[in-house]
Amino acid sequence: MTIAFEAERKRRGRGVDLSWPILIGFAAILSVLVLLPMGWLAYYSVTDKAGAFTLGNFAQLVSDPVFLDPLVTTLILATSSSIVCCLAAAPMGWLVARTDMPLRRTVRALVTASFVTPPFLGAIAWELLAAPNSGLLNQIFRSVTGAAADEHLFNIYSLAGLVFVISCYTFPYVFVLVANALDRIPGDLEDASAILGGRMWTTARRVTIPLALPALVAGALVAFLQAMTLFGSPAILALPAGFHTMTTKIWSLFQYPPKPELAAAASLPLLVLTVVLLRAQHVILGRRGYAVVGERQGAPRLVRLGALKWPALAASFFVLLCAVFLPYGALFNAAFSHVASQFVWFNNFTLHNVEFVFFELSDTRYAIKNTFLLGTLAASVGTVLAVVIGYINARQAITGWRTLGLLATAPVAIPGIVLGVGLFLSYTRLPVLLSAGCDALPAGLQFAACKTAAQSTQLYGTLWILLIAFVTISLPAAYQQMQSAFRAVHPDLEEASRILGATRLQALGHITAPLLRTSVIATWCFIFVGVIRELSAAIMLFTSQTKVVSVLIFDLNESGDLGAIAVLGLLMLAITFAVVILANQFPGLGGNVRLRT
Repeated sequence: MTIAFEAERKRRGRGVDLSWPILIGFAAILSVLVLLPMGWLAYYSVTDKAGAFTLGNFAQLVSDPVFLDPLVTTLILATSSSIVCCLAAAPMGWLVARTDMPLRRTVRALVTASFVTPPFLGAIAWELLAAPNSGLLNQIFRSVTGAAADEHLFNIYSLAGLVFVISCYTFPYVFVLVANALDRIPGDLEDASAILGGRMWTTARRVTIPLALPALVAGALVAFLQAMTLFGSPAILALPAGFHTMTTKIWSLFQYPPKPELAAAASLPLLVLTVVLLRAQHVILGRRGYAVVGERQGAPRLVRLGALKWPALAASFFVLLCAVFLPYGALFNAAFSHVASQFVWFNNFTLHNVEFVFFELSDTRYAIKNTFLLGTLAASVGTVLAVVIGYINARQAITGWRTLGLLATAPVAIPGIVLGVGLFLSYTRLPVLLSAGCDALPAGLQFAACKTAAQSTQLYGTLWILLIAFVTISLPAAYQQMQSAFRAVHPDLEEASRILGATRLQALGHITAPLLRTSVIATWCFIFVGVIRELSAAIMLFTSQTKVVSVLIFDLNESGDLGAIAVLGLLMLAITFAVVILANQFPGLGGNVRLRT
């Protein structure tokens, strides 16, 4: 065995192993993806228009009501949304995980439908439902009660309406965390409480709820974070109501005349608060109050609701009615009605909106092509990055692997609108600096390649900058999923391959990656779906030739073409669900794809 190994080692020594340069190259790419936009964001936040150092941008943020009001509104919005999400999702999670409520699997599936629905699309759907004058629900209210034409039951263009809509599409985060935590609590603990005389509700109050409380608090933090960093829903509902959140205010600073210095300074508080909240979530989830000793665990004990099972099911479906059924119904109604604010019937059914979107609206073709192209490229590049970085971290393949893992996770702390600002500043300013550097060279040293290299960094206005944004945004979740998958594969398999002469990359490609094909496919689908629904970063980086479907929907909303929006929205949902269904039908996935959020 020793002789064979020695001979194999000598044989490998005569070849060229490119594993180390390639792995280091991936580390450099990751550093550029994360550090470059954040570096330019920090630089712009402490400079004035002349490029001189100043703290005046931050002073204006904390003293000018134009910026203070959006900040206060954002905090109220995020706090209210997280409370509403906990009140709605925590009981649903308990009902699905620990009771005998009927249709529990159906409820879980419908919560997933809410999760994959883009929040900005949900906001538009609720415009159709609850606009003061034209909303379908308000029309029903007036027809039933005989109220005057200027009276309404709901007004979605308000802070309360915005809180409601955002809660409809952030409560799945709380639901998933709470339900998964309850699923993992061994039934033996509840049996012990029952043996000691604890009644059902006493056991729930003293055993089950305390063990699930860390997940509930972490879910509240995630809901707060999502509500704080969303752009689409506030832009659609808050701006017509006459108020800003921080994300819409940052976006407005890039309207004419642009104020990139103030936008950079306004982005940093969001970034810092996001980092603090994510750290708090990590601490909370890392301090669970129990540990399982031994191999066998008792199955969770289901609480029998008796006569309460049907009211519990009705309450769950009421939440889903607000998040799924009513919005989807409103979009379908608008897509096939002559007027989006009228109920579709045989006398006003039309395919005009479909014909307009696919055959008359010139932007549709480019937007769909760009979306599919960027989705495919971002999913492929992001998955490769996640596989390689996850491998480096799980196998400690190069020096500095901990730092690399930190960089791969760092974008989760960067809100989409903030990343868009950082990328815009990076790839509009960098080419100017490089060209100036080329011009500053002595006449004898100036050469055309220098100018060409400088111009090649001008990515704004191209699909490349959107690709960079989408890969960066999706990398943390993809990396976490692949890292967990690598930890489930013992390194002895790779070591055996390397003993037989394979390099690290060959062992990864021929041994480990095929074993992880389920996780690789799930990661690819996760990124693809995320790219389709991404708006916050895209709204800062698109041009007329680089629109994606989400940006096209946002533009159509500003022009009031709700029928076309409904068609595009249904198309986006159909693509999303098709990808998820196909992923679950893929051989080897077994219908149990789990995407880490």
